[in-house]
Amino acid sequence: MAKGFTSKIVHFQFKQDNQNNHASYGSIHTPIYNSVPYGYQKVEDIIDVFQGKSKGHAYARQSTPTTDSLQNLLAMLDDSIGSLTFATGMAAISATFLSLLKQGDHIICSQYLFGNSYSFFTTLENFGINVSFVDTSRVDAVKTATTKQTKIVFVETLANPGTQIPDLENIGQFCQENGLLYIVDNTMTSSYLFSAKSVNAHLIITSLSKYTSGHGNVLGGAVSDTGLFNWETYPHIFENYRTGNSQSWGLQQIKKKSLRDMGGTLSSDSAYQIALASETMALRMDRQCDSANKLAAFLDSHPKIKKVYHPSLKTHEQHEFAKKHFKHFGAILSFDLEDDVDVIKVLNKLDIAINATHLGDNRTLILPMAQTIFYEMGPENRKKMNIGDKMIRCTIGIEDTQDLIDDFTQALKD
Repeated sequence: MAKGFTSKIVHFQFKQDNQNNHASYGSIHTPIYNSVPYGYQKVEDIIDVFQGKSKGHAYARQSTPTTDSLQNLLAMLDDSIGSLTFATGMAAISATFLSLLKQGDHIICSQYLFGNSYSFFTTLENFGINVSFVDTSRVDAVKTATTKQTKIVFVETLANPGTQIPDLENIGQFCQENGLLYIVDNTMTSSYLFSAKSVNAHLIITSLSKYTSGHGNVLGGAVSDTGLFNWETYPHIFENYRTGNSQSWGLQQIKKKSLRDMGGTLSSDSAYQIALASETMALRMDRQCDSANKLAAFLDSHPKIKKVYHPSLKTHEQHEFAKKHFKHFGAILSFDLEDDVDVIKVLNKLDIAINATHLGDNRTLILPMAQTIFYEMGPENRKKMNIGDKMIRCTIGIEDTQDLIDDFTQALKD
């Protein structure tokens, strides 16, 4: 039996389909099932699907054989009891929180959240859900913010763009001891670099658009349940879903209240592309992370760079944690230019790095943070997140490392 990360991925669909007698003419990949409705010879069979007694399919908004195959693959990679896929990573986030929270609830989030996630949580406040943004690099900040109404603690494994890392282990232990649902966004590290289950994460959210698919040509998101949370203690599980194995209650509610009711569905075409691209995730990330380490070291020594943000640097506050827990230090880095250096001029001089908003692409992408993604939140909130007007985010691709260093060298020349 294959034990390696990539070996398990590339053989997963063929073995799964054969074990389940779903093999299609010996196809190595699960086919693209584009049917919207799914019919049955006996009405009893479709009744069983609607009532959750059967794992069959009724309507593509909730599932297809293709999305199911990807979900099973992701559950395996996250060492989880099950996964659900969505049209985007933001759909996975919004579906999860809207399905599990009610008016008057309180959640704790990292103050260094990705801009769109931050915006979503401020929107939740309009619905009577209280949100505390705290420095999650210190578990004490989470403890201090916790109230009797707190239901969820949400963090990202590696912040975008500042690369801050939460106190993942201690927050996980605190949540476990106090019955709080611990949700970890593993997008920036992926299941290849980090096992969120190892820090007692209960739900793992991933934007599949990033490192899982990697080619910048498909959107997708996922949520996995590690099986570590006791859903019997969670007060907002609807009575209809409190049947069968309680470990499945959380995903069941998210599926019914989001995919069925809200419709943020991943298409079979997209699921097929993501599953196919995931086969090279480890190969891509090995290259990307190695280049990121070398580029970070180069920029850190450059006279026109004030500060570089990347966990590979010993000056990074969470360097030792990343060294201990992450397979690599990640392929996202940011840097602050010196005050007298023109951000726009530097970016326009780059030849290989592309001015574009995305992460985890095979191409190196670069963007000024204050003027784009974080512009809407205003200077005061940007200051809290340590995002200055001279900050540039760079997500490293699979180009030859020396070509990247040469490109930045010429862009930073007078």
